[in-house]
Amino acid sequence: MDSGLFVGFVYLLLGAVCGGSFGLPTKYVRQGTPWENLWGPFFLFVTVAMPFALGPLLVKDFFAVYGHVGLAGLLMPLGFGFLWGAGSMTLGMSFAFIGLSLAYSLNYGAQIIFGALAPMALHHRERIVTAQGGVILLGVAACVVGVVLSGRAGILKDRSSRKTNADTADAGTRQQPRMLVGLIIAILSGFLCACYGVAASYTGPIAVAAQTQFGNEPWQVSCTTTAVILWGGAGSACLYCAFLLTKNRTWRNFAAPGAGSTLLIALVMALLHNGAIYLFNLGFPLLGDLGVSVGYASFMSFAIIVGNIHGFRTGEWKGASRQSVAWVLLGIAVLVVGVCILAAGNAMSQT
Repeated sequence: MDSGLFVGFVYLLLGAVCGGSFGLPTKYVRQGTPWENLWGPFFLFVTVAMPFALGPLLVKDFFAVYGHVGLAGLLMPLGFGFLWGAGSMTLGMSFAFIGLSLAYSLNYGAQIIFGALAPMALHHRERIVTAQGGVILLGVAACVVGVVLSGRAGILKDRSSRKTNADTADAGTRQQPRMLVGLIIAILSGFLCACYGVAASYTGPIAVAAQTQFGNEPWQVSCTTTAVILWGGAGSACLYCAFLLTKNRTWRNFAAPGAGSTLLIALVMALLHNGAIYLFNLGFPLLGDLGVSVGYASFMSFAIIVGNIHGFRTGEWKGASRQSVAWVLLGIAVLVVGVCILAAGNAMSQT
């Protein structure tokens, strides 16, 4: 593996640490805080405040880059960014239903499938039938198997933890519909979140303009490509949260005691989230023509591992059966193998 590929995978690993951690602060939100009072500020920070505040400070001629590209070059990143925003919003819902470990596993599994295969099918479909494409598809399949194993572990963990309750039967009756809804939301959100990878695959003209026309460095170019996708997400995530705040009459909670700590938690989550996608945008171009496909699957796999580590650290697996722990450890091992296969496939010559 040459130095460029190595650096690219290091960026993806660092980004995955952020991505697998951004949901962790939700565990420290005051009990009873409405969903929209946390996630509304989070999405506002992520999609509007940070790009507009930091972009002009970090990038030469930040807004001029988009003017040079024009609407035609922005439409696809904005459109798929809109779908990504809807997915990020529903991922936040799934945390509340089924916990970090299982939500991350199912959501990121769906992301691996769609986020890795869609860019390849859209931009490099001829490569799918090559030896390199076959190895990459094998790596994606291995990552999906790892996700399935992790998801199985989460289900077994949920069953075993419910058995420890004194009112096992009643609790099981109440929890099952909640678990089913959470599973559906997590999987659906995964396919929508994967639209970020598709959006990133259409940011080439923006990157070229930022670097060649305006003399920005690669790390600055990543800021421009990240921002436009985030702006697309604002149209779905922020508007939905505003709708909930109005419908549930929870705007007034921002003036209630404890609101400051909730906003601080939302800001920390936003910093981790945007750090993750910034590092992804910085890393995947270093992986070559199939960088989005290989990078997305690798990034998601790393993030699943990080998410499960946090699940262990925060007690989500306390009281879980040995069988469920064995399944999740097997899933993590398979994910690691899948990432290694992806790296090998990406390093192959284009034949």
